[in-house]
Amino acid sequence: MPDIPPINPINAACAWPEGLVIRARAAADAQEITAMQQQPGFRAGTLRLPYPRPEDVRKFIESETPGSVSLVAVMDGMIVGDIGLNRFVGRRSHAAGIGMGVHDAYQRRGIGRALLGEIVAIADDWLNLARLELTVFIDNAGAIGLYESFGFVREGQLQDFAFRAGSYVDAYSMARINRR
Repeated sequence: MPDIPPINPINAACAWPEGLVIRARAAADAQEITAMQQQPGFRAGTLRLPYPRPEDVRKFIESETPGSVSLVAVMDGMIVGDIGLNRFVGRRSHAAGIGMGVHDAYQRRGIGRALLGEIVAIADDWLNLARLELTVFIDNAGAIGLYESFGFVREGQLQDFAFRAGSYVDAYSMARINRR
């Protein structure tokens, strides 16, 4: 694990599970993130292909764009979740896209809520973003419920959004508007 000190929660309203640490993602995390991405449930909820390569994950981490925020959740000495916020540019600089996932064995423990709480707080209180966007497969009820609890609303349904495990699956386009 890289020597990156953890911080206290930015979003005080989202209690972290006992023993959880959230910190910045680092290139040295590539091997652990790859292992997490290989989990069948994690992969099914994302656009990732089977058998990710650690070197590809490391290159992705190292090539993140300015204005992005990437965090990992660590529990029991291993990475159990990650989230990224990618700010758009130009006339969309008021908005950002979010992608996240939690290790199969650590779902339903509040890790996703803690990660999303941190990213929403950073977006609202540090980056002054007005719009957060994401896509979620329509069969991922747990994630949809989590996003809705943070004020995300369904803006549309994307037909045959992705090919997963031999068939097409739809996704919701969701967004959260922060009008201060």
